[in-house]
Amino acid sequence: MNSSKIKSTDQISKIIIKIKKSGKKVVFTNGCFDILHIGHIKLLEKAKSFGDILILGLNSDSSVRKIKGNSRPIIPEKERAEILASLCMIDYIVKFSEPTPHNLIKKIKPDILVKGSDWKNGEIVGSEFVKKIVRIPLVKGHSTTKIIERLKNL
Repeated sequence: MNSSKIKSTDQISKIIIKIKKSGKKVVFTNGCFDILHIGHIKLLEKAKSFGDILILGLNSDSSVRKIKGNSRPIIPEKERAEILASLCMIDYIVKFSEPTPHNLIKKIKPDILVKGSDWKNGEIVGSEFVKKIVRIPLVKGHSTTKIIERLKNL
């Protein structure tokens, strides 16, 4: 089990200080990652390629409900975190309860912030705290919402 990758905001803040002192480049991305699919994997692989350490901000269950409605998440946050922690490209996972990771990004101040290309540059939360923003093209036809819709139509 890789649950040692799952950190609190305070824990990751202390880890980041050491990482930055060592000269390593920190990359941050975030999301709900409710039902993991190939689009998520491609985004995470590409995100990791931009630096040394990839930190994933994971929306808590309450955060997902605020964004996606009461029928979500499908997978509880503890399980989502453990599934994501098993992926080799992710170094650390930090859950956040707000609708956006603004406060988390402000605290971590990663070098690079990675988002999917569905986010327009002016809409990317936390961009004022990073050196660089990278938008990654989405894998067409793959989304958690589409998976849920297919399942409903079975």
